[in-house]
Amino acid sequence: MNIPFLGDRAEKHRIHDAEGIAEPLAECELLRSHAAREGIQLDDSASSLEELDQLVPRWRDDEETVSWLGNDAGLYLGTVIVRTVEGAVWEIRPDGQPVVRLDSGREFDVVASGHEWAASGVPELSQLYAEVAEE
Repeated sequence: MNIPFLGDRAEKHRIHDAEGIAEPLAECELLRSHAAREGIQLDDSASSLEELDQLVPRWRDDEETVSWLGNDAGLYLGTVIVRTVEGAVWEIRPDGQPVVRLDSGREFDVVASGHEWAASGVPELSQLYAEVAEE
C-alpha cells in the first residue's frame, strides 16, 4: 500500500552505497586464507562456492573460528552474488547488518547464512547462490 503523505519510511533509514561498501565487504581475509591453505582460489565465482562447500570442516571445534569464518563466508557469498547476479546490490540495514538486495526487492541476510554454513554445512553456499541467481 502506498500512502503518499507517509512516504517511503523504510528507505530513509537504509544506506545505499554499493560501490563504497562492496570492496571492504569482499575482503573476507580469514576465509580467503583458509581456502588458500586448502588449495582453493576464491575468484568471486559461483564455482568457488562449490569448492568451499567441499571443504572438510575442521574449524567446527573452535567456536571463535566458526563465528569469524561464518561471517566471512556470508560476506563472500554476498560478494559473489553482487558481482554475478544482475541488479544485486549491498545494503546496510539500520541495525548495521549488510544484506544483499535484488531488483525484485527481496533481501538476503547472507551473513546469517554464512554462520549456518560454518556451523553445520547446511545450507550449502552454492545452493544459496543458486536460489538467488534463479530469481
